[in-house]
Parts: sequence; structure tokens; C-alpha cells
Amino acid sequence: MRKPAFGVHPDVFKLGLVSFLTDLSSEMIFSVFAVFFTTVAGATAALLGLVEGLADLAAASLNYLSGWLSDRTGKRKILTFAGYGFSTLAKLILLISSTVTGLGLFRVIERLGKSFRGPPRDAWLASVADPRTRGYAFGVHKALDKSGAVLGPLAAYGLLSWLGDTASTYRILFVVALVPAVLAVIVLGLVKEVPGTPHEHENMVQTWNVLSPDFKRYLITSAIFSLAYFSFSFLLLRAYRMGFAVKDVVLLYALFNISCVVASPVLGKLGDHVGRGRMILLGYTTYFLMCLGFVLATTRWQVIGLFVVFGVFYAIDEVQSKAFIADLELNRRGSAMGVYNLVTGMVYLPASLIAGAWWALNPDSAFLFAAGVSAIALAVFLALRPDRRQVGRRPA
Repeated sequence: MRKPAFGVHPDVFKLGLVSFLTDLSSEMIFSVFAVFFTTVAGATAALLGLVEGLADLAAASLNYLSGWLSDRTGKRKILTFAGYGFSTLAKLILLISSTVTGLGLFRVIERLGKSFRGPPRDAWLASVADPRTRGYAFGVHKALDKSGAVLGPLAAYGLLSWLGDTASTYRILFVVALVPAVLAVIVLGLVKEVPGTPHEHENMVQTWNVLSPDFKRYLITSAIFSLAYFSFSFLLLRAYRMGFAVKDVVLLYALFNISCVVASPVLGKLGDHVGRGRMILLGYTTYFLMCLGFVLATTRWQVIGLFVVFGVFYAIDEVQSKAFIADLELNRRGSAMGVYNLVTGMVYLPASLIAGAWWALNPDSAFLFAAGVSAIALAVFLALRPDRRQVGRRPA
């Protein structure tokens, strides 16, 4: 294994650059999507919840298939490339339609690309990362990924400030956002593949049957917690309804991503030292406290602080879950990543629908529900402790 600067394999940086460019594109759009969808296009908050839930479901629907294909064939690059390419093509919808139907289709179709690229890319990352610093490697990648999510909202803020909050500005924003998406696909094409060990004679059921019991216990906890994990769009709407202007909501989204960028490598390295089980428990606790915070917040500064807290939680959840799965499942990481994303994503749809229903009654009740479910997930993790049976094995 090559020894690069900053203690991670150079492919971590290359794949991080691809993610950076993709997030720069996607988050320019996503940072304004909730407000554009509900104000310019005229959709309701309940319909937003439906679309976001469907988008989350789409983002998980192909995960197990792509992860299984990755493990079965040992090929990762072509599957990752297909996923990024599909997301890029989906953004063309925004150039021809700004109706509720068109926006909803874009949101769902673009997420299908994400669902297909994630497991093979994460298995690729896990295979090149040193097992002793795997959390740090995933943290570096997430920091690069979310750096695009910092610049994307800032670019959107600049366009809105310069050209005004009008329908024509949004159309210009969508055109600009397409450019880094195309560049990401080009950069990925230049990265040399590191193939995995193929499992050519396994079908999807057989692969599921041989996944580790520790991983399956963690999957139970993750599924429960996912019911509390409603769309981030509701946090943006909460800020908007507390008096933040549209362009300020965009800045809040950038702040969330900055918090995630700063926290990801630090928390990744911390997980390498204290154990990923403890970090996952910390993530659940942080989410619980954040939900209560949104119920109790009465000032703009409190809301700003909560967006920082959410960035820290997101860093824990994204980095530690992937590194933890890579520790638990050594031989079929693509499949494990895929089934994890599939199961949690399937739960995201009812989670967003429930959040939309609670929101229609009282926004506070949506956050209280999420806090309660996250507390249950924490208790179940403590009961099952999937981290307690890990052994120091080398990856195959």
C-alpha cells in the first residue's frame, strides 16, 4: 500500500475530488430546493415530505444490487461511474421543467444515481484504506465530499444575492450547477480501478445469508434510528419560518456542511482510537439533543448553533457507520454497504411522511417524535452491542 501525505491512500483524495465536484453541483440545487419547491412551484410541506421520502427511498433502492454486483464481479469503477453519470444526466431535467412534477422527478431520478454509486465506491475506499486508520480515511473523504457542499450553497447564495430571488435566477443556478457534475464524471474516468475479489457463484440471497451476525445486529439498530432521520429539508423550512431569508437559509446549509467538513477527519480519527461503537452511541445522543434543541429554540443564534450540532452528528453518522460496516464485514463489503443503505433508505420514506404529517399539525411534534425514536435506537444498540464481538481480522 502506498504511503501518501496526510496518512491516507491517494485514491481517497481522488475519489474525494469526484465527490467534491458532485456535491458542489448537487448542493447548489439542494440548498434552494425546499424553498423553490414550496414557494415558486407552489407545493405544500406535505408534498415536500412525500418527494423527499421518495428521493431517500430512491437513494437506497439500488444499493444492494450495485453492492452485490461489485462483490460478484470484483469490479467497482464501472458501477461507480454509472451512478455518477446517471445523476449528472438527471440534472438536465431542471433545464426543461420547473413544475412540481418535473422537480419531483428530478429529485427522485438524481437520487437513483446516488444509490447505484455508493456501495461500490465505499467498498473501493475501504479496500485501499489502512485498517488501523480506516475511520480517518473515511473522514478525509467525507471532508472533501462536504467541502463541495460548503461551496455549493455559497455559490447559490452569491447568485441569489447578485441576481435576486427570482424564477430566472433559479434557472441560471441550475445551469451553473451542471458544470461541476460533468467535471466529476471526467475526473472519475481518470482514476485507476482497484478491483475486489469476485464471488462469481453467489446470488443475492446467498450473499445475504453469509453476511456476519454482528453486521445484522447493527442493521436492526440502524433501521430503528432511520425512522427518526427525516429529511434535512424540514430543518431548512424551520429556519425559514423562524425569520431567516431564503439566502440566509442557504448560508445555514453551508454552515452545516462546514461543521461536517471540520468534524469528519477529527471524529474519524477519534473513532479509530476509542472504538466505533462508542462513536455511534455519541451520534445517536447528539441527534436526540439536536431534536430537543429545535423544539426549545427561540432565537436565531440558537438555530445557528443547532445547524452546527447537526453537522457534527452528520459527520459521526456518515463516517463511523461506513467504517464500522467495513470492520464487521471483511469479504463482502459492497453487499454490506448496499443492504445497509437499502434498509435505512426504505425506512426514510415513512420517516419523512410521518415528519410531514406531524409538521402539518405542529412542527414541534415532528422533532419530539424524532427525539423519542432516536432514544429507542440508542437503547437497542446498548442491548445488542454489535461492536462487542469484533475480532482483529485482516481483510480478504
